[in-house]
Order: sequence, then C-alpha cells, then structure tokens
Amino acid sequence: QVLLVESGGGLVQAGDSLRLSCAASGRALSASVMGWFRQAPGMEREFVAAIRWSNEITSYADSMKGRFIISRDNTKNTVDLQMYSPKPEDTAVYCCALDPGAFWIRRLASEYDYWGQGAQVTVSS
Repeated sequence: QVLLVESGGGLVQAGDSLRLSCAASGRALSASVMGWFRQAPGMEREFVAAIRWSNEITSYADSMKGRFIISRDNTKNTVDLQMYSPKPEDTAVYCCALDPGAFWIRRLASEYDYWGQGAQVTVSS
C-alpha cells in the first residue's frame, strides 16, 4: 500500500521561505513521477511542480517558476517543495501525489493515482 505523508506546512509571512516535504512508502519510486498540487478555498486543484524520480527532470507551473523548487532525496524517499518568497495568493492546501510508472511528467491531477492528506500553507501579508 502506497502512503504519502506531507509535513512542513504552517503560517509564514510573505517574503519568507517555507519547505514542504512528502515522505513516500510502500512502492519503489524509480519509475515514477512525484508531483505537488495545491487547492485554495473555492478553487480547483492546481498543478504546482513535479519531478521524474529516475533522472530528476522537473516541471513547474508558470506562476511558480523561479519561486518554488522541487527536489527528491533517493535515500529518504522524500520529495520536497522549497517555497521562496511566497505570496498571500500561495495560501492553499498543498498535496503531494504519485504517478506510478510514468515516463512523462503530467500536470493533470487525474493522472496521479496516490495522494497525501495535504498540508495547509498560509501566507500572511
């Protein structure tokens, strides 16, 4: 059984940095894509970033490029999302997700089979 557990959410001031982490267990990740999505109140789930586990190729939503960095740790089976200079509009529940067996990075939430429970990130102005 695949289990994804996020940590590191909380309250942060605009301009500060915040790091989210997702610990994965229950499945080999070598042929997978791990992604981060977010959902603000009243909004649809939105792609943030993703990383191909095998060669660390990454993809970002345009509004996150240059501000967020996704990385993975092969020894810990974790995927991190480093948020630099977050803005109040980045306030949302952030979820990590697993697209097992994927070669291409996909941005549709429906393509991902496994999800974490989510971590609230609140950015104050």
